[in-house]
Amino acid sequence: MMVTFTFITVVIGFMLAVQFQTVQQPVERDTRDIWQLREALLNEKEVQSNLLAEIRLTEEKLAAYDSKRKQNKEQALRDTLEELKTEAGVTDITGPGITLIIEAAIEATTEGKPMANTISPELLQRLLNELNMYDAKYVAIDDQRIINTTVIRDINKETKIDGHTINKLPLEIKVVVNDQATAEKLYNQMTVSKAQDEFFIESLRLKVGKPSASIKVPAYSNPIRIQYLEPVKEGGGS
Repeated sequence: MMVTFTFITVVIGFMLAVQFQTVQQPVERDTRDIWQLREALLNEKEVQSNLLAEIRLTEEKLAAYDSKRKQNKEQALRDTLEELKTEAGVTDITGPGITLIIEAAIEATTEGKPMANTISPELLQRLLNELNMYDAKYVAIDDQRIINTTVIRDINKETKIDGHTINKLPLEIKVVVNDQATAEKLYNQMTVSKAQDEFFIESLRLKVGKPSASIKVPAYSNPIRIQYLEPVKEGGGS
């Protein structure tokens, strides 16, 4: 009887503990309305569409490379090399895009505070993230090409881009995209962007230039360090 009573007591205690834990941590419900759900669905569909477009583009490149390789291996290698140089940022790029100008906003300067003459790394990074979100393809800040390994940071209270010091305003940012339609879209999005307010809080003004069919972005001028890569030995071995 004592064993049975103890077992029943343990079971009841366990059930009460589980119920108490459930009450303490209720399941969070999705409180979004139908319009928010539709917006989330559209965003996911856009991501899926972009991924499918990238897959198709990659397949087309592979097919074109295979065809060129069969016809002329040397030319196929040259074309691939030029494409890789473009992607790495070591060639000049000219195409449709916009130009952004960052300058001091005199009316935003408060009494006793000096006029802004530079821009913080954090503000530049947030701007770059927004440009990338809006399909910016190639970017140069103060004629310094931005690539995948570019570092923007504060060194001794100076903003530096891969060692290049940003110490004067106005500051010019050139952005090149894939086509004119994307340039128009980028212009419209940047003119209503919250970045305008973020810059104004820092006593800066972000001016968005009209889309142009010919914006030139210079090549990356610093040496690119390649680590952890070794040439493949003849015969396919590593």
